[in-house]
Amino acid sequence: MSASVVIADDQELVRSGLRMVLQARGIDVVGEAADGRAAVEAVMRLGPDVVLMDIRMPVLDGIAATRQIAARAVSTKVLVLTTYDVDSYVYGALRAGAAGFLLKATTPDRLVAGIETVRAGEALLSPSLTRRLIEQHVRGPAPSEGVPAALGALTEREREVLALVARGLANHEIAERLFVTEATVKTHMNRLLAKAGLRSRVQLVVLAYESGFVRPGRQGEPAT
Repeated sequence: MSASVVIADDQELVRSGLRMVLQARGIDVVGEAADGRAAVEAVMRLGPDVVLMDIRMPVLDGIAATRQIAARAVSTKVLVLTTYDVDSYVYGALRAGAAGFLLKATTPDRLVAGIETVRAGEALLSPSLTRRLIEQHVRGPAPSEGVPAALGALTEREREVLALVARGLANHEIAERLFVTEATVKTHMNRLLAKAGLRSRVQLVVLAYESGFVRPGRQGEPAT
């Protein structure tokens, strides 16, 4: 079954262009929204697999809209589309619960692949964009309160999985690295999310960097 998508962007030309591109590739565009509040309402009403979320929108910006969608515990994944590859607003959206982000200049095939990636529960964490953005905003010493209790309660295997997630590896890559099945990795991911009290893979990555569990420039290895 093709993915269902809501497009949230304040520019009608952008929405129309995205609709044509996605429909031509078999993606079901079920709705559009010109501002963040309308985006939240469309998600609640239509229940799409993915919402493509612009950041700078009237009434309610994309970060606030993402936070509201995440708070309502719906299954819809938020994929942020931004003009800039280094943008503090995008980092805010990731912290709010977005599953990842792409540049608006991305190719149509890459956009469709991104939609399918987040729909499947993976994070869109490309080394050239997301990790660079996270590292820029969390570079520095670990918080004075230390590693959160949720991370301190992780098993050795869960710590290994989290370190690899922080490097941007997908589930199948983690499975290959640890010589386990992909189903086993998914089980570890569910336990990680439950212990940390988070909804998304991206939020786990942000927590890993912010807490000092992994440090920028150390290839995602746990801090000692």
